[in-house]
Amino acid sequence: MSGPREPVPFAFVADAERFRSNVAPPPRERVSVGQLAGRWLLGLTVVAGLVGALIIGMPSLSTGPSGAGQQQSQASDGR
Repeated sequence: MSGPREPVPFAFVADAERFRSNVAPPPRERVSVGQLAGRWLLGLTVVAGLVGALIIGMPSLSTGPSGAGQQQSQASDGR
């Protein structure tokens, strides 16, 4: 059993809404030419890899008549 509680002043909450900091964040560092070239090279490598994978995978995605009727599994032969 605790005793009666003291009222809590909430004036600091109202003051916090009006508070503005006078401390500015430090300026951002400039990106060097080497870092910029590295980012471009990495992006170009990723894009080239995706395009290459799409080009290599295109024959397996096609549903043309190039051998679809010629191949049969041994299970369908009745053996």
